[in-house]
Amino acid sequence: MHEGVADSRMWEGQWEFFARSHRVLRYDMRGFGRSPLPPETYSHARDLIHLLTEMGVMRATLVGASLGGRVALEVAAARPDLVSALVLVGTVVPGHVWSDEIESFAAAEDAAIERGDIDAAVEINLTTWVDGTRPSDAVDPTVRALVGEMQRLAFELQLAAGEEAGEQPLAPEVGARLAEIGQPVLVVVGEDDHADIHDIAMRLVAELPEARYELIPRAAHVVPLERPAEFNAVLAEFLERNGL
Repeated sequence: MHEGVADSRMWEGQWEFFARSHRVLRYDMRGFGRSPLPPETYSHARDLIHLLTEMGVMRATLVGASLGGRVALEVAAARPDLVSALVLVGTVVPGHVWSDEIESFAAAEDAAIERGDIDAAVEINLTTWVDGTRPSDAVDPTVRALVGEMQRLAFELQLAAGEEAGEQPLAPEVGARLAEIGQPVLVVVGEDDHADIHDIAMRLVAELPEARYELIPRAAHVVPLERPAEFNAVLAEFLERNGL
């Protein structure tokens, strides 16, 4: 499950690698990539449960980044029978009190969208989530360009849906239920991601009963896309260690 600044294309570096040994599924959540956003309420977690059911998947390791990690946590809380393990990459958790820095980012993004400046909104997201705590010239320009393309498409799809489209989380209280999630969990964070994401990762490691932690150097928020070889090695070792 992809991030809120991306779509299923962010997993290109994992797709063939893991398909050699596992059945692998990736998809665009509503309002991202090739999935339109109808003008109605929805739940990303319910959509994932429906997808797994339709594909005949009885149990899966859920690999989610950022928004996708939150969706994975919701499914694990609501339908633990479907989840064999979790891999949470730069994951966000409902109820986190964001820093002034991230609140300023959100306000700047909202202001850009309200004045119709999608270019500015995309750049604000790239500066925050792709660059992270580094200068932009330290980032692979092809990564920055791809995330910009994915984020722009997401804005276009979401703005076209209007205000009638809105998510109703399946398990909005999941942040208070982390201790109930007993499956093996791998928590991954990029070294150059923002302090909020590092704080959330530490909370996940502390509160999830079977969690382990991995820090990926020279990466910010979009770890699997920016450092595919390093991420793949960490994920492969986790799967092997847990017999998955």
